[in-house]
Amino acid sequence: MPDLSHGHDEDVDAVNALRSAVMRLGRRLKHQRVDESLSPTEMSVLGTLARCGSATPGELARKEHVQPPSMTRIVALLEAKGLVRLAPHPDDRRQKVVSQTEQAEAMLEESRRKRNAWLTALAEGLDEDEWARLRAAAPVLDKLARM
Repeated sequence: MPDLSHGHDEDVDAVNALRSAVMRLGRRLKHQRVDESLSPTEMSVLGTLARCGSATPGELARKEHVQPPSMTRIVALLEAKGLVRLAPHPDDRRQKVVSQTEQAEAMLEESRRKRNAWLTALAEGLDEDEWARLRAAAPVLDKLARM
């Protein structure tokens, strides 16, 4: 495991370059949306439901790193748009369970398709060595994203 805490110049430069590249690419990817009426946070909540399955608003708030009252508002907006449904919690009737609708699944699939097509078009500008290094880096970037 590398020790990056000592701040060697090349490590600092690499961290800066990685941060900058990931942020720029993330911003550009966010613009490749199917439904412009949804905020990035709303899209993120739908993505979390797609990956993790149904959850309470409190669980979603923790996963999305927002306050529970904010998540309650987000869930209400998504429900009004027909993208999530609320059901009684099986063990605690004071709580609700949020799940995505078929409409949300279809929209997320179309969004993934659009973003994949955009990334594919960008990747076509890479040479074979760059593409091989990017493929090898993908699992490492995913690991960082999940830490």
